[in-house]
Amino acid sequence: MSGTTTEPSPSASQPAPPAPARPGPAVPPRRRRRTSRRVLLVFALLAVALVFLLVEGLGSSLDYFDTVDQALAHRASLGTSTFRLEGTVVSGSIRPTASGTDFDMAQGANVVHVANTGSPPSLFKASIPVVVVGHFTTDTSRDFVSNTIMVKHSANYIAKYPNRVRAKNGTVR
Repeated sequence: MSGTTTEPSPSASQPAPPAPARPGPAVPPRRRRRTSRRVLLVFALLAVALVFLLVEGLGSSLDYFDTVDQALAHRASLGTSTFRLEGTVVSGSIRPTASGTDFDMAQGANVVHVANTGSPPSLFKASIPVVVVGHFTTDTSRDFVSNTIMVKHSANYIAKYPNRVRAKNGTVR
């Protein structure tokens, strides 16, 4: 023989030594769970707060006004609280007063008498839909005290009367 042996090498028969541990402080797994639970709890509370703000904010803005029918149907629950009331101004019912304007608003057969303080807007007239801000005088009354009248208007003025309206930049429309 030429001096070679067929004995297995010592490293092949012995298991590999364990890998060296990572340097640095060991973090107990219990602490990691507690920290992740706290973070999860904070995000959950933030989500609940955001949902609450959205529901409260959007809930009050979505119910912009009550119609005459709606307000009369639940006027006992409205009582004398302030809300917006929408209806059509009854023809021949507008009467100027010392403190403002009185008129009737209707929706179908239901009519509410409105006593408004202050000057009505220039577009205010009979047979148009308006929104008034105010309250019933009692929870059984059809008398409504208002301090604001809002009139819807459209862009028809420009179409009917071209060249009468000036934009802020000075152009005529």
